[in-house]
Amino acid sequence: MSFLYFAYGSNMLSSRLIARCPSAKAIDHGVAQGWDLEFSKKSIDGSGKATLITNAEAIHTPGVLFEVNVRELNDLDRFEGAGKGYDRLDDFEIETSKGSVKAVTYLASERHSNMIPFDWYLALIVAGVLEHKLADGHADNLRKTTRKPDLKLTRKSRIAALEALSRHDHVDYLALLES
Repeated sequence: MSFLYFAYGSNMLSSRLIARCPSAKAIDHGVAQGWDLEFSKKSIDGSGKATLITNAEAIHTPGVLFEVNVRELNDLDRFEGAGKGYDRLDDFEIETSKGSVKAVTYLASERHSNMIPFDWYLALIVAGVLEHKLADGHADNLRKTTRKPDLKLTRKSRIAALEALSRHDHVDYLALLES
């Protein structure tokens, strides 16, 4: 038994999600209609993480639809911080090439307007966009995002991110952020 998961942030990079949920398989591209991406979820490391926010101007945010074994839902909750900064939505509507579907996704419980993502985190998202060949211009828009270097080079999440990027042949993650 499986569930659909809509990734719009760092989990779009297949190797990152598969390290967390080994059964995950990308099955389609998706679009969250009426939602915009911002980095206003405050992380425990002090940086901004991705979340979706409703947008009256009907902006849409592309992402990747994954099929994941239901036995890995608790693992995904733990990695996503469900109940600890993110809320899990089980019926988030996504437009795909095959029509509208309901999927699991995670949205920030609270928004903080002054958050800035780490450069390695933003690089994960850009790499996922490039891997799945998402909407034209999405990677370029992400590259315009203000970001900051992570001065703690031994941070576990930074090391894991760089390993995921290198599995996709992105050894110089900063090159992903150049236009």
